[in-house]
Amino acid sequence: MDQQTPAAEHVAESSAHPTDAQMIQLLTPSGERTAEGGSAPYAKRVAHLDHDALRGLYEDMVLVRRFDDEATALQRQGELGLFPQCLGQEAAQVGSGRALAAQDYVFPSYREHGVAHTRGLDLAQILLQFRGVDHGGWDTEAHNFHLYTLVIGSHALHATGYAMGVQRDGLVGTGDPDRDTAVVAYFGDGSTSQGDVNEALVFAATTNAPVVFFCQNNQWAISEPTTKQSRVPLYRRGDGFGIPGVRVDGNDVLASYAVMDEALERARSGGGPTFVEAFTYRMGAHTTSDDPTRYRSRAEEQSWRERDPIDRLRKHLESEGAWDQGWAEQVAAEADALGEHLRTYVRALEAPPASSMFDTVYASEHGTVTAERAWHAEYEAGFETSEVAR
Repeated sequence: MDQQTPAAEHVAESSAHPTDAQMIQLLTPSGERTAEGGSAPYAKRVAHLDHDALRGLYEDMVLVRRFDDEATALQRQGELGLFPQCLGQEAAQVGSGRALAAQDYVFPSYREHGVAHTRGLDLAQILLQFRGVDHGGWDTEAHNFHLYTLVIGSHALHATGYAMGVQRDGLVGTGDPDRDTAVVAYFGDGSTSQGDVNEALVFAATTNAPVVFFCQNNQWAISEPTTKQSRVPLYRRGDGFGIPGVRVDGNDVLASYAVMDEALERARSGGGPTFVEAFTYRMGAHTTSDDPTRYRSRAEEQSWRERDPIDRLRKHLESEGAWDQGWAEQVAAEADALGEHLRTYVRALEAPPASSMFDTVYASEHGTVTAERAWHAEYEAGFETSEVAR
């Protein structure tokens, strides 16, 4: 495709789902179950999800969106320095996240709030980094969920290396469902243009590493459309590396669950890596410092709002007679409580001592860092002496 493709041409293409018959979809935008063509084998992977499980997925997505809204408001109020929303991507994240086993390990980028929620993370801890008071904010081993990575695509190599270690530790293909382990790297469409991601694909393919590359194609790498990043659908990127690829409707929580379930099964059993492209849309800005009205139209945004993943599941629950208004009110109350928790938590945060910058430079004592710590202590003491002198 010509690299000078105008934005209007991208709008026309991205405002509707692709006609690619290979895209897996189990729930239509109107909330109807479907399993046509290549989607049929995936339907059995969600057959066990009863109405209670579907309501659980709905609740997950509602809470994650409330987190998004509250964090964005806190940034606008000056409580956070920056915040990247996952607005519109809840189904891809919650669906895939709920397919993970406890022993699986996740390497996120910086927008995987829905996945973090499914791993049991208190979402308030995510805001420590965006308030600038902590390098990460949570215990990675407690949730098997690594810290957010702000350097685009670099964590794909970390995930692949970790997966190679899992493989060498004999935690793949044992047949024990509580032992066999998969690793997942979540990233966006823009990351596929980075060298680190392509290098990770090389290593994963040649070592048959148990890793899933989960690409959330939200159509925009900041202000650059996917049409200017690739001549082919992103899921086909895996072909050149010998990695099977699959494109899933990322606004369909059931399809996202099913596709991830298959990819994880392949990884844990020793079948190697999978490249998943979740075709979705970033309904919000890239971050709170971005103005998407400068590069995309309101018509495009509206066409994707009509495919809202939360509304889609609600329609399905209603059509199944599984929507309960009393329960829905409880979910809304839970979301309100989460909002209050986030506001209280963030506003109570205090800046850490400046000396804490030396604490985690190295795992053990280091002479240079020790000397710099001492110099900084003396430097700070100088200000205290000046105050006394006054």
